[in-house]
Amino acid sequence: MTRMITRDAPRRRRSRGFTLIELLVVLAIMATLLTLVVPRYLKQTDKAAETVLKHNLMTMRDAIDKFHADHARFPASLDELVGKAYLRQIPLDPITARADTWQIVAPSADESRAMNDAAADEQSVFDVRSGAGGEGHDGTPFADY
Repeated sequence: MTRMITRDAPRRRRSRGFTLIELLVVLAIMATLLTLVVPRYLKQTDKAAETVLKHNLMTMRDAIDKFHADHARFPASLDELVGKAYLRQIPLDPITARADTWQIVAPSADESRAMNDAAADEQSVFDVRSGAGGEGHDGTPFADY
């Protein structure tokens, strides 16, 4: 018994890949998911930068206080804190991504008298603030942190 193949017999097609419609459906689903995820991701990175800013300010303020307690005067600059090993390095402002944008706040005459620091002058570092423009997620300007 031989089997005869005729031209009328249906031919089987082998699937060798995805069709254009299948690819478009997958891309549409991926685009929809990205529109949901990306805004949340960006908001979280901004919030993380604010947290790092607050931590860097707290660390520098703590170093200034320790320097004042040890030397009975305020440091002349942030570099002096690094030079005397109160800080390993001047931290970056995460909003501006630079270490040279910190704003130095000198002690006022009242603050100098309150801390018994007769040597405090306008060049001393009493406090540090961020030099970044803009506001945090709660509406507080970065310079007020």
